[in-house]
Amino acid sequence: MTADAGSSREDAHTVERRETPAVAVVDAETPGNVGTIARAMKNFGFADLLLVDPPALDPDGEAYGFAGHAREDVLPNASELSFEELVDTYHTVGCTAVTNEDDRGHVRYPFSTPAELAERLASVDSRTAIVFGREGVGLTNEELARIDEICTIPANPEYPVLNLGQAATITLYELQDLALEETQLPDVERTRAPEPLLERCFDAWAGLLGEINHPEPKRAKADRLFRRLVGRADPTEGEANTLLGILKRARDRPDRTDDSD
Repeated sequence: MTADAGSSREDAHTVERRETPAVAVVDAETPGNVGTIARAMKNFGFADLLLVDPPALDPDGEAYGFAGHAREDVLPNASELSFEELVDTYHTVGCTAVTNEDDRGHVRYPFSTPAELAERLASVDSRTAIVFGREGVGLTNEELARIDEICTIPANPEYPVLNLGQAATITLYELQDLALEETQLPDVERTRAPEPLLERCFDAWAGLLGEINHPEPKRAKADRLFRRLVGRADPTEGEANTLLGILKRARDRPDRTDDSD
């Protein structure tokens, strides 16, 4: 076995045994908040909902009403536990909008954005919980002091505070690769048109410049700009064929006799 092969198998084993993070909600103020988070979990592949001091969740109430299809599995399978059990059992990531600016205040510092967190947690083999606090005040300093790391969503400094459902949805969206193997979007590989076809487009463009009597000294620059524009666009074969057809049609248009016609 080569070193590369051994490394690949080890990496595959690590990914296979890494658990999808749980989502914990501490002292939710309304059942609707819990339902909204459960729905976001269902959207992005998370299943393990942990509730600390939750409100009553009536199957006929707003929690189940807000949960969408998560009412069928995520919400009824939620586990209730104490905050002490949460921090003792899981590697905890506390979500907050308010951070400290540097290490002079280390209760809310250092911190990661959800995107940074997603990249790092992909290689962490530990029972992990993403922890959200109350709708009004979030997680307290006392709670954050017992949490392992901090996550925050970059936002307008004049108003960085999101409501609980928004914060959970954005965070879980960024972390979805930790939970989902695929999404509803088709896995379509974009293929650049073959170079001979693109060269025909460039020739047609040059022919059009001559047909419209574009000033001769400016044609080289126009050719170059068009080539660079198409080069950055990476057109597909279908797009290039359509472009070529339009350029040829414009170049080969019937001559106009005079303005009176």
